[in-house]
Amino acid sequence: MKKALLPFLLILLCIPAFAQSISDYLSAPFPTGLVASPDGNSIAWVFNDKGERNVFFAKSPDYTAKKITDYPGDNGVGIAQLTFSPDSKTLLFVRGNSRNPAGQPANPAQLQENTDFKIHSINLETGKIQLLGPGSSPVFHPNGEKIVYLIGGTVYSKDLNEPEKDGKQLFIARGSISQLSFSPEGKLLAFMSGRTDHSFVGLYDLEKNTLNYPETSLDHDSYPAWSADGKQLAYLRVPNIKNLLPFTSIKEANPWSIRVLDIQTMKAKEVWKADPGKGSVMVDDIPAVGQRVWWTPGGDLVFPWEKTGFMQLYSVSLKDGSVKHLTPGTGFVELVQTSFVKNELLLTTNIGDIERRNIVRLDLNTFQTELLTSPKSIEWAPVRIENGMAFLSSNFDKPAWPMIELYGSQKMLAEDFFPSNFPKTLSNPEQVNLTAKDGFKSFAQVLLPADYDPNKKYPAVIFLHGGSRRQMLMGFNYSQYYSNAYGMQQYFAAKGYIALTLNYRSGIGYGIDFREEENYGAGGASEVQDVMAAADYLAARSDVDASKIVPWGGSYGGFLTAHALSQAPGKFLTGVDIHGVHNWNNDIPVFASWYEPEKFPEMAELAFKSSPMNHVKNWKEPVLMIHGDDDRNVLFSESVELAEVLRKQGVHVEQLVFPDEIHMFLLQRNWVAAFEATFRFINDQVHKK
Repeated sequence: MKKALLPFLLILLCIPAFAQSISDYLSAPFPTGLVASPDGNSIAWVFNDKGERNVFFAKSPDYTAKKITDYPGDNGVGIAQLTFSPDSKTLLFVRGNSRNPAGQPANPAQLQENTDFKIHSINLETGKIQLLGPGSSPVFHPNGEKIVYLIGGTVYSKDLNEPEKDGKQLFIARGSISQLSFSPEGKLLAFMSGRTDHSFVGLYDLEKNTLNYPETSLDHDSYPAWSADGKQLAYLRVPNIKNLLPFTSIKEANPWSIRVLDIQTMKAKEVWKADPGKGSVMVDDIPAVGQRVWWTPGGDLVFPWEKTGFMQLYSVSLKDGSVKHLTPGTGFVELVQTSFVKNELLLTTNIGDIERRNIVRLDLNTFQTELLTSPKSIEWAPVRIENGMAFLSSNFDKPAWPMIELYGSQKMLAEDFFPSNFPKTLSNPEQVNLTAKDGFKSFAQVLLPADYDPNKKYPAVIFLHGGSRRQMLMGFNYSQYYSNAYGMQQYFAAKGYIALTLNYRSGIGYGIDFREEENYGAGGASEVQDVMAAADYLAARSDVDASKIVPWGGSYGGFLTAHALSQAPGKFLTGVDIHGVHNWNNDIPVFASWYEPEKFPEMAELAFKSSPMNHVKNWKEPVLMIHGDDDRNVLFSESVELAEVLRKQGVHVEQLVFPDEIHMFLLQRNWVAAFEATFRFINDQVHKK
């Protein structure tokens, strides 16, 4: 009898060694902020390694990766804004966290130190790191001897030859200043001065110590861009849109335009204007970069326009006003990055593969495009180096990772840092198209369980992303939030769930008609119909137990989870609502300070009807609510209020609260705890039934 038990006991003892935990699925360091030096011979990026954030550096010819900062532990302090000096010998970075409305920088680890933004420099020849002082958004003067930067919307300057001295306010000005840009010779500093319902492009003369707003308007003038010779400054003019409720559809507005300022005469003229209709609205977060207009070597301008229903690139000739469409096709341009090779732009786009991202080179002389990356993978954020490029890449079974291509050959950077415990076998997503009852078509991906058996019936989960301006891809995402969420969906699949990830209307990637669907968000919450379509699709599958379908998601995904449970009692087994919006009238003022519901009764009525709280009396199923109480995107009180109402109705509410944590969790241990609680709660409910 004892001999018979021995092999069985040995098997049991071996199981833990091969079992994969949620933390394993989140174990790969996540790369951000990839930049290349001006001479094209080195690159730098930030790795978030299980909450430990540090700067990494690699240099030609071998590009061996080195960690050049040493900030230990999961401490929740961010690192970003890597900036090379003009001579490529110094690297700046900003370490710290943003402030909440009370002026307190985020500090979820309760560190006994100031966690505000601070600028640091690294001497890349000696490795010496020096604290330069408080601030963010540093920009090198072209001579490399000083920087300008921002503290609370005010511009400061620091002489790098005297790093021990404090920075000084560069000039006095009203408004909140951003978008700093030196003229090529460094005499003038262009910037945007934001003034709530309008903004100016300003010029500060460093030699004369004078401030000038060459052309003021009733509109939003922004995104200044210098010509190569410094003789002209291009910028956008976007008419104000009064009392536009956030999270409601807008496809048309007073058209925006591009203007060019002659620096010698200080006279500006309009060189292009959008047509009425589609494309008349300047979408300020697509492309997702801090520029909106780029000069070509020949003196033309390249700009993004949504004329066809997709945000794509166009050029306008300053000689004759002719316009060329540069990136036709189905899909949008999401990122535009300049290069030390002056005759090109590097684009991140889903044109040609709408469910992924690829890298395309745009030649600024010929306006020809060239696909630089391979199909069926996800690649983004390219930077040009001598004889190649570096970029970030992922796939269905590989999280985001820095890659380098030299002389046509690709390899992983910092390969030794990839964790050995990362799961080796992941589910390959299957694309699914869904049709809601109103006829709207949405998109989803399905992960099948490990050891899938078509004759079995599985429980199913529906992941709902946030934003809503997001797109889940056919693999690990370029955002850490959604990379983590994709890893969690893979974990569900490994644990015997069918895991569906929904790209519902109002998300990006599928064009203006999908993103700006007429009744989405606070204008009707029509996305809920896509959630119901996903549930109906799963319930109709022969391999799904229709009584065990569970929505879960964060932020906007929490909003939709709450809608699903409140609008369709009995349709879902349970749900997990992570920092979700429950009453638009409470949270919209976070994004639009002018909005006071009592002053806009019609807006307020529609916004409330579009909120889960309007349907909460129907809610019966148990729910897990997760929230950080220093959330700056969704008020913590949104969860407090919903929990109170549900408890009064006798609904079972479980909770997980992270003190001092923000919306995008800063601590890795909070991500792991949130997902462990999510799985445990859902799994318990599934096995109760």
